[in-house]
Amino acid sequence: MNRSVIKVLLVDDSAVIRGLMTQAINLDDQISVVGSAMHGQAALTWLNSHQADVVVLDVEMPVMDGISCLKQLRQSHPDLPVIMASSLTRAGAEITLQALDLGAAGCVAKPVASNATEAIAQMAHDLLPLIKALVRGRQTDSQSLTQLQVRTTTSPVKTPMVLVIGSSTGGPNALKTVLSALPEKFSLPILIAQHMPPLFTRTLAEHIQRDTGRPTSEAVDGALIERGHIYIAPGDYHMVVDKQNDRMVIRLNQEAPEHFCRPSVNPLYNSAANWYGSSVLAVMLTGMGDDGIEGARSISERQGYIIAQDERSSVVWGMPGAIAKAGLANQVLPLRNIASELARLCSL
Repeated sequence: MNRSVIKVLLVDDSAVIRGLMTQAINLDDQISVVGSAMHGQAALTWLNSHQADVVVLDVEMPVMDGISCLKQLRQSHPDLPVIMASSLTRAGAEITLQALDLGAAGCVAKPVASNATEAIAQMAHDLLPLIKALVRGRQTDSQSLTQLQVRTTTSPVKTPMVLVIGSSTGGPNALKTVLSALPEKFSLPILIAQHMPPLFTRTLAEHIQRDTGRPTSEAVDGALIERGHIYIAPGDYHMVVDKQNDRMVIRLNQEAPEHFCRPSVNPLYNSAANWYGSSVLAVMLTGMGDDGIEGARSISERQGYIIAQDERSSVVWGMPGAIAKAGLANQVLPLRNIASELARLCSL
């Protein structure tokens, strides 16, 4: 099928970064940089007379910064996907999480490679699939919900003992929606693999604790898995469940990325299935690709219970869609309904 080229507007005060991003995007003939701007105000002016399919927006700029620009974009161009480009710093992570909260669709880290070739390769790896997923994901030809095969069980085989969640593009907002809506009595430990760089996951944990009032932390190797606590896999580490002296603990490792991701949802799902069996409650939220599909199969084989976010409420219906299409989900639900269903499954 012959698809039109995706038009990108780059907004960054650094000519060097704009140049690197342009070279990275030029590696794919299905995507083209059609405009560039040095700050947010120039980007808004450009969009008054030009069209773009996606905006890549720097966080920190003179005249008008990324957050101020994003707020105006959400009003003037509510359906235009915005990707935030941020430095790998605590300050950059904090501002990026704010941007995602305000409606940015995704984020990428600015290149930290020592030479231009590596920097371009890094940007191409991070940026190109995200641009395509955000634009082409809205032009999906996937099966309708009426055609999806769902497992027929309406309640878990055993009392749930743990909740494991996978998420990627659009995940921080989806996590906030689900976790904030859980009843106070919901006491299962919650383990989350969200695709994010280092530093960003620590900031995400702080935001979730603030939003939910639940003890939330970036996971630490060897930590006991405690009821009522939320654990976030650290950027660049897989998080798995293990058993030590009859207690479930968290283990972190830097084994090879799975589905190009570390943290990956797969190790978390697989290890939870291994140790908790049919007492696993799993949720797959919005995200591109199909990370977690093998782990979901492990959970399904052990009769754990899986909920996948539906297509309409997902920013990108890749990861939950893969599980739904494979017939591994017990339910495929809108984001707004997931928390209440989790409560019901735990008899709350």
